[in-house]
Amino acid sequence: MAEVITMPRLSDTMTDGKVAKWHKKVGDSVKEGDILAEIETDKAVQDFESEFNGTLLYVGTEEGGSSPVDSVLAIIGEEGEDISSLKGGSSDAKKSETSEIPEEHKTEDNSTDVETTKPVEKEESSSSSAEIPAGVEVITMPRLSDTMTEGKVAKWHKKVGDAVKEGDILAEIETDKAVQDFESEFNGTLLYIGTEEGGASPVDSVLTIIGPEGTDVSAIVSGGGKKQEPSKKAEVPSDENKSGSSSKESSTSSTQQLSSDARIAISPLAKKMAEEKGIDINAMKGSGENGRIVRKDVEGFTPSSKEVAASEAKAPAAASAPAQVAMNFVQGEDSETPNSQVRNIIAKRLSESKFTAPHYYLMVEISMDKAMEARKEINSLPDTKISFNDMIIKATAMALRKHPQVNSTWHADKIVHHGNINVGVAVAIPDGLVVPVLKNTDQMNYTQISAAVKDMAGRAKSKGLKANEMEGSTFSVSNLGMFGIETFTSIINQPNSAILSVGAIVEKPVVKDGQIVGGNTMKLSLACDHRVVDGATGAQFLQTLRTYLEQPLSLLL
Repeated sequence: MAEVITMPRLSDTMTDGKVAKWHKKVGDSVKEGDILAEIETDKAVQDFESEFNGTLLYVGTEEGGSSPVDSVLAIIGEEGEDISSLKGGSSDAKKSETSEIPEEHKTEDNSTDVETTKPVEKEESSSSSAEIPAGVEVITMPRLSDTMTEGKVAKWHKKVGDAVKEGDILAEIETDKAVQDFESEFNGTLLYIGTEEGGASPVDSVLTIIGPEGTDVSAIVSGGGKKQEPSKKAEVPSDENKSGSSSKESSTSSTQQLSSDARIAISPLAKKMAEEKGIDINAMKGSGENGRIVRKDVEGFTPSSKEVAASEAKAPAAASAPAQVAMNFVQGEDSETPNSQVRNIIAKRLSESKFTAPHYYLMVEISMDKAMEARKEINSLPDTKISFNDMIIKATAMALRKHPQVNSTWHADKIVHHGNINVGVAVAIPDGLVVPVLKNTDQMNYTQISAAVKDMAGRAKSKGLKANEMEGSTFSVSNLGMFGIETFTSIINQPNSAILSVGAIVEKPVVKDGQIVGGNTMKLSLACDHRVVDGATGAQFLQTLRTYLEQPLSLLL
């Protein structure tokens, strides 16, 4: 008889496990004591042995994937044995179900005509969930980042009974990387909320339901993964009238607001983003319904040279603003700030990097006299203004071309040397630190780098970054020079193998041609993962970077 092997609890804090490697594949014979897989917990990677003899018939979690504790990990039995009824549940549950159902009543999905309550309830719920009324849209928790497994609803902007239009902000969703506004893609009435404000739910679970007013969605809720408690659901009807009246008021006010600017149809989020980025909405074309400007139009808008110059003029004020959430000091009174999901994930990722990757640090001091002269000449051109940070990013990308080992990623069995150079730029936000990524940085000129950095930094602070704009970095740069920090070291932003820390430009006495003269210098610190980047490799990279910054014309060669 087949044996169901569930995901084991290998530590007291373990909630799910990741299969780092399978040592057996479906069809392989297995003996008691054989290592089936390597399972990665929240603390370590452990070998997992088989307790049974037989053939591996089913793998419930693919290599590199994760699953909750007690979910089906594998099934071992006799070759050719039918295990269709065992997939997707725990060992004990499936055994009890199969033992209670007479053989003559079994079908492929274990449904039966025998008068048992549980199978009938399951059958009814599954059938009802499949029937979605016309005009009703089920919105699930979106995957807003590549590492996101669940999302937390930081705030709902709509409540049950409210009218919803395409482009309206439904909620603010907190992922493992940032808090992002979530827009509606549909028109209708908010009929159901699956995750309460402050609550979290897995990706692809029911977040909300939108449809015609008065539509009964109870069947969809019962079969679609409801996240509310029954008591909370009972409270909804009592507030329906209130929410309905408030929705009419909000709808009336929004209509009045739109009528005052009837020439331009734009969603509230898009309008907010355009204002923050200093974009003239009159110069934009909408891709939404009836030419309505939506979020993606603002994100994809390429500013003109004049608009870039205007945004650059505002940049120093934004850069000087404190990144941390403002707090009031009260003598003798302690205060607390609950950790956001972003802060928790940042802490987790940095800890993993610091304690798993063997860091070492290389530091160099370089002359910035010629770089300052080059920047002055470049900025004298019409509608052009670049920063030293833009020059450093460009020089870094070109140095990575010369030293591909630094542009690499460590894996357990190999080192991946990336064919693209994607530089991540650290940006401080109230919740911590995010790293927007400049794709193919080595192919960008100074002006393109400058515009891209300012655009993404601005949207990072307004929670307007898209998930794919924070993925795929191969190297990272962190600059604290604007705050007067002369030298510091950074923690590697994994899966990168190195990160460059940039200090302030300092005017000081230097020795040139045996004479003490005034000069401008800057200190750079390179943190390297010793598993990938050896000391000599890191030193050679810094030498090349020094050449590019001390001799800016060498970038043209």
